[in-house]
Amino acid sequence: MTELLQAALSIYRVDLDLLEHLQPTHIITQAQCDVCAVSLSEVEVAAQVLSRQPRLISLQPNRLADVWVDMARVASALAGDATPILDALQARVRFSQQQAQSVDLPSVACIEWTEPLMAAGNWVPELVELAGGKNLFGAIGQHSPWLEWSALLAANPEIIIFMPCGFNLEQTRQAASTLTAKPEWPDLQAAQTGHVYLTDGNQYFNRPGPRLVESLEILAEILQPNRCQFGHQGQAWQVF
Repeated sequence: MTELLQAALSIYRVDLDLLEHLQPTHIITQAQCDVCAVSLSEVEVAAQVLSRQPRLISLQPNRLADVWVDMARVASALAGDATPILDALQARVRFSQQQAQSVDLPSVACIEWTEPLMAAGNWVPELVELAGGKNLFGAIGQHSPWLEWSALLAANPEIIIFMPCGFNLEQTRQAASTLTAKPEWPDLQAAQTGHVYLTDGNQYFNRPGPRLVESLEILAEILQPNRCQFGHQGQAWQVF
């Protein structure tokens, strides 16, 4: 039965034998994306066959406020108190926003996938605005939209930031080359001015959680370099 259930799951393998051995009282999962991580339905199937029925906590945040709510919900389910951590994280958000305040808001295109082309949505447009930029594609709290190459050329952003889902910096560099090899790429002002950046999307942008505060700091460093320095350059982001 275990083998049949595992075969029915997606590309992510739920180790039922290990779960049975660990006997968890709680399982924290997500309903955000069935491609980027194990889906809620797959975890539910796995949990049903465990001898000890764990409590499932499914998270589906779409913006920063949702992340704070989910953190409090997880803490409450585990008989904890997230208030001190939330206070500290939100204070960092306010500080980054204050540091990044500027009358000069550069236009920004955040690229979450290159083939096919996709812009970043959910919490990323919100982070761009907090970091002192004008987000061109994707709406706050809405899923990442497909993006036509012609639309990117027409918008001609001042800054382009690559953050492919699940990719580290080296993988992001390779993915970006599919766009930079296009004959129209040199016509973009971001390419002409050298304002094209690579980020570790897997670590900082694709996953909703406390680290989104660091994501905000990264964007602030990129968008408002004269005002913001948090020490993330090199490890978390690079100039392309």
